Amino acid sequence: MKKTFNVLMVLSLVAAVFFNLFAVDASAQDKTEIDTLRVAFVPSRDPEEIITATEPLKQLLIDELAKEGFDVKNVEISVGTSYEAVGEGMAAGTIDVGLIPGGTYVLFEDDVDVLLTSTRKGLSKDSENPADWNDGKETEQSDEQVTYYKGLIIAGPSEKGQELAKKINDGEELTWEDLDSAKWAVMSSSSSSGYIYPSIWLGQNFDGKQISDLSNVVQSDSYPSSVARLASEQVDIIVGFADLRRDNAEAWTKDMGREKSIWEETNVIGVTPNVYNDTVSVSKNSEVMTDELKEAVANAFINIAKTDEGKEVIAIYSHEGYQPATSEDYDTEREAQKILREQDKDAE
Repeated sequence: MKKTFNVLMVLSLVAAVFFNLFAVDASAQDKTEIDTLRVAFVPSRDPEEIITATEPLKQLLIDELAKEGFDVKNVEISVGTSYEAVGEGMAAGTIDVGLIPGGTYVLFEDDVDVLLTSTRKGLSKDSENPADWNDGKETEQSDEQVTYYKGLIIAGPSEKGQELAKKINDGEELTWEDLDSAKWAVMSSSSSSGYIYPSIWLGQNFDGKQISDLSNVVQSDSYPSSVARLASEQVDIIVGFADLRRDNAEAWTKDMGREKSIWEETNVIGVTPNVYNDTVSVSKNSEVMTDELKEAVANAFINIAKTDEGKEVIAIYSHEGYQPATSEDYDTEREAQKILREQDKDAE
């Protein structure tokens, strides 16, 4: 009897071992294998800085997607040469996932699906009145999480920049001639705060004018290069997101040769309507992007943003977290694109 019991025990243990091995093997087989997931960022910061900061994202994505049932062998991260280049890559299916602004998403929405919108900390200054931003003190982050940011038109330390800033701070209104006589640096035409919303601001305040109507405009390949142009007085005005000066405050004196702080030497001369935050979007034409993978990618980014390591990675874009997004969230961006198209027709 005892021998029979022992034999049964041994057989039960052997069966359990085989069952567990089979279960592990079956679990591995159940995972969908993906050789390479291609993720691209827009060049809103220095490309090398973005590549360095986002290196840990590769393994974080691999680990999170494994929990979602996907065995991703490799995550490839790149930074586009322009906002449009990322959109074009997603449209062509050579980029699977893009962290792109709302303007870029809307421009390429026939070939791109939006999954998430980013959240970020609000700022201590949030006024529509430009003079309220010009107290010479640092704009600080608040604890409030927001899904939008304001675009700013910023005048620099050049003689013309200071002339325009004085009018604003004295409570005077700028004229089109004031702005047209200045030298501007802008971003690519699909950049929300770097082109689209400043164009809307011009249209709303100066009889339908837009950036293409300005006499002296150069396009920068990144926001830091715009700030550098402002610091060297090559341009009088730059445009960008509301915490642009915060991001470049140290470089202003350390790398760009200015003696006074960026808060003392630059002034806001215009504030755009609110811009909805950046997206995590995916290509409709990607060979690997299924509905299941879309859901997995969305969950992965949400979960990554909750970890300390993940927060450090996404801080490169001032992102603090992510929440599900819908196409309707970007109706304001569509209106922005519509206004620009109408302005283009009027200019012809």
